[in-house]
Amino acid sequence: MEELASELLKELNCDTAFSIKLPAGLPLIGGVQLDIAESVVITWVVMAVILILSIILTSNLKVHNVSRRQLVAETIVTKLEGIVTGMIGEEGKRYVPYLVSVLLYLGISNIIGLFGMKPPTKDLNVTAALALMSIILVEAAGIRTFGPRKNAAILEGSKAFSKDLMKKYNIPTAAYETFTSADEAKKYLETAKYPIVLKADGLALGKGVLICEDKQMALDGVDELMLDKKFGSAGNTIVVEEFMTGREVSVLSFVDGNTIKIMSSAQDHKRAKDGDQGLNTGGMGNFSPSPFYTKEVDDFCKAHIYQATVDAMKAEGRPFKGVIFFGLMLTPEGPKVLEYNARFGDPEAQVVLPRMENDIIDVFEACIDGTLDKIDLKFTDNACVCVVLASDGYPLEYKKGFEITGMENFKGKDSYFLFHAGTKFNEEGKVVTNGGRVLGVTALGEDLKKARANAYEATEWVNFDNKYMRHDIGKAIDEA
Repeated sequence: MEELASELLKELNCDTAFSIKLPAGLPLIGGVQLDIAESVVITWVVMAVILILSIILTSNLKVHNVSRRQLVAETIVTKLEGIVTGMIGEEGKRYVPYLVSVLLYLGISNIIGLFGMKPPTKDLNVTAALALMSIILVEAAGIRTFGPRKNAAILEGSKAFSKDLMKKYNIPTAAYETFTSADEAKKYLETAKYPIVLKADGLALGKGVLICEDKQMALDGVDELMLDKKFGSAGNTIVVEEFMTGREVSVLSFVDGNTIKIMSSAQDHKRAKDGDQGLNTGGMGNFSPSPFYTKEVDDFCKAHIYQATVDAMKAEGRPFKGVIFFGLMLTPEGPKVLEYNARFGDPEAQVVLPRMENDIIDVFEACIDGTLDKIDLKFTDNACVCVVLASDGYPLEYKKGFEITGMENFKGKDSYFLFHAGTKFNEEGKVVTNGGRVLGVTALGEDLKKARANAYEATEWVNFDNKYMRHDIGKAIDEA
């Protein structure tokens, strides 16, 4: 069945960077949750049941000149067309093939889960397809949706696309080459300058970037991405990129298709260990604003990067609405784009949004309506620091299920926040660890040093058995 799902997904080519989460109570894909109307959730459950029944009913049938895959697909499509058209009319029929690919995966996950086995998660396009269908269904149901459509989310979904876009529209970025053949990539690396960067083209949970210090590391990296398929189909195409030096800064923005409004700058800490040692992670801490994001940097980016990106997407027939996350490198030659994300960053959002004065729903509405130019985006003149509490051993192997205590210490403290990441309720109703990055302890302060002191003070308020954190988040603050 996993092979069947993989084939359908490959044929349907569902790709987008918009991520959502399903209700935690549903036994579908663990750790995913989506907040939409209850009726829509119920419809998803009904569809999943129909899918499973369709697979069971056709499992032993043999039809002359008709493959089992085709028979299953046709049975499911017939059932789903009736449900979807009943929900949103005849317009819904054209979305059914995408829905089939999603539900097939969900059905397989359910069946495998019944036997206590881990559902297949290698193909990252599953979440992409699910996200696409969710945004289509909620929009069709009249629910206003904040986020990019599929053709715009490719800004993050394909590194090759984003690099080609920057090259075409003269947006500053590192020199690069794109490869679909491992042999051709290796041939190029024979004469390349090192260190060098390899990037999986597709979505790889933020881990598809390899910094290679020498040729052998780079050649091994090509094997890992393109031949060993460490990140599945995300590595079918890779980008080989010039290694840039300088300070790395993150800048989030709201976009309505025409207008872009910049949020505050932030600075991440990707490595697992103190002193920027260890493996890359999803982020071990963050602070905002970055003291290295000066007025000169801001002026340059507004003139050559931010609006240029929005205009380029519009010119390509892919108007972008939602959040664009600009990953910037402040090189000796000036700011350059490292990457785009089509979403709020984690833990960037944790340190940027607490400083925003506007009602975020007003901003979302303006992005949807194309009236962002009428919003005066404001941030308080203070600072915010987030320290991630992780499970010891992350990002490799780590134990889960430890009870978390001390969360009540954050009650009544308006300048302190405890963001949950890898947590869940156990059978006894207690909150326990359930992932690598467990909690984001976040605090405001009148300046960066005070915010950092507050955040580290708050890390002592909450505990679990294998608690781990970096002790040098915001070290760069002292270097500014």
